[in-house]
Amino acid sequence: MERAIVHMDLDTFFVSCERLVNSQLKGIPLIIGGGDRGVVSSCSYEARTFGVRSAMPMRMALRLCPQAKVVKGDMELYSKMSHTVTEIIEESAPLMEKSSIDEFYLDLTGMDKFFGAYKWTNELGRRIEKETGLPISYALSINKTVSKIATGESKPHGHREIPSMAVHSFLNPLPIKKMPMVGNATFQLLSRVGIRTIGTLSEMPVEVLQQMIGKNGIDLWKKANGIDDTPVIPYSERKSISKERTFSSDTMNINEVKGIIAGMAEKLAHQLRQEKWLTSTVVIKIRYSNFDTETKQCRITYTSADHTLARVALELFDKVYTRRMRLRLVGLRFTDLVHGCYQMNLFEDTSELINLYQAMDHIKNRFGKDAVGRAVGFNFLR
Repeated sequence: MERAIVHMDLDTFFVSCERLVNSQLKGIPLIIGGGDRGVVSSCSYEARTFGVRSAMPMRMALRLCPQAKVVKGDMELYSKMSHTVTEIIEESAPLMEKSSIDEFYLDLTGMDKFFGAYKWTNELGRRIEKETGLPISYALSINKTVSKIATGESKPHGHREIPSMAVHSFLNPLPIKKMPMVGNATFQLLSRVGIRTIGTLSEMPVEVLQQMIGKNGIDLWKKANGIDDTPVIPYSERKSISKERTFSSDTMNINEVKGIIAGMAEKLAHQLRQEKWLTSTVVIKIRYSNFDTETKQCRITYTSADHTLARVALELFDKVYTRRMRLRLVGLRFTDLVHGCYQMNLFEDTSELINLYQAMDHIKNRFGKDAVGRAVGFNFLR
């Protein structure tokens, strides 16, 4: 049976949420971000016409569009609106995957036997817009890759269907940058050998692509040819992530304990970023040698940045460790999670710091999670 996969993407989600609570922001160039040395988290289409883009340094964005209105951002609001949209889709769709705070995949395979899958999708899209006030773009096709690219081509506030017989004619003329797997480095590499469209990429010998870009070459070739068997993974809301360390012998070495906490924060933050989560609550747990157990928690702005989470965790430890007694166990937990990318939340952080996180995550993903780490906790959790 031919698959029917829908990709739904809320248009300029942060901007749309801000405009729901403040109608004066409608129709003007709007930038979501913060601080002169921070980065653009999101921007309106009015700002994009001036060249402003997500992840751009704020100073550059304001040079390009000095008349833009800047709003710091409200992750509590965005999380609430995302949850509302999620509930609407869950009520209707037979199978849904929430891939980020504002993106969803739906598997409607087999629904054409009863009623048109594309007609059903249109009805769902109209319901989302009516009940939330948020604009949404979406596309229906035979797999995740094609539907996601088609959604991007439908923006803003558009929708389309790409049946199987039209997949190649749709993909072939598009620039390779439209493909989800093609970042700047891959784009530059392929461009240097004359590969600039998806059609050209699809005609390349798969062995050559594998030699050029490694193991991802096969997947890239398949997707350029409209082949993607990736399933829609049923959505389930993760509540928290945590780590604990029970010492082989009770300890009062506070420097070692703090190093362990810092290492835990870094590893858990990396897990958050890999799974596209943000946390707003940090919980420290300690157990004394007499088995008395104490916890302390703190609410923070949504983030997955380990330098922020480690600092908060260590501050909590200083507050909860009040007895001059040996410790048997220490634990760290992040809870109140929402879907989102860590760049979305670094309103006050620099583009250099974001680049550092991206580089460290790339090294960890390629060579293992212990390949690189901060010195303060690196030796304690290996």
